[in-house]
Amino acid sequence: MSRIGRAPIGIPAGVDVAVNGNVITVKGPKGTMENTFHKDMTVAVENGQILVTRPSEQKKHKSLHGLTRTLISNMVEGVTNGFKKELEITGVGYRAAKQGNELVMNLGYSHQVIMPEIDGISIEVPGPNKIIISGIDKQKVGQFAAEVREKRPPEPYKGKGIKYVGEYIIRKEGKAGKGK
Repeated sequence: MSRIGRAPIGIPAGVDVAVNGNVITVKGPKGTMENTFHKDMTVAVENGQILVTRPSEQKKHKSLHGLTRTLISNMVEGVTNGFKKELEITGVGYRAAKQGNELVMNLGYSHQVIMPEIDGISIEVPGPNKIIISGIDKQKVGQFAAEVREKRPPEPYKGKGIKYVGEYIIRKEGKAGKGK
């Protein structure tokens, strides 16, 4: 058995889970999420827990088992607590600001980089060098954070750019001069 797949998912208070065939809907205090899973996986709600089972020991079913359980767990986590990614901007003159529902960044280019807020996520800019992206869908939050970071990834010589909080940038030494 899959160690991840066989672990039951606890349903916290205030969360409602509806299973309709292979469509699972999770409603919680932060919102509602709906997802369609593979038809071979069986999802059941019993005694305040969600159980995911697989029909056979085939490699395909084994891999789908853990994946399905993790995705459902992320849905439950998202509607109760939500997810967030924090980004740090490093560099002279590099800064971010929020104007309306757009993230406006000065990243050393000749123009400002403007990214509109998408559905399901919210952007906060508590300071000129910090961006917080939050939402209930882990995939959307992570994807949007990766797209923001992609606008100016951190470079290894001076460390300038956008990085995740806690990310370690491996620094390189500059070009060595000719020794005389």
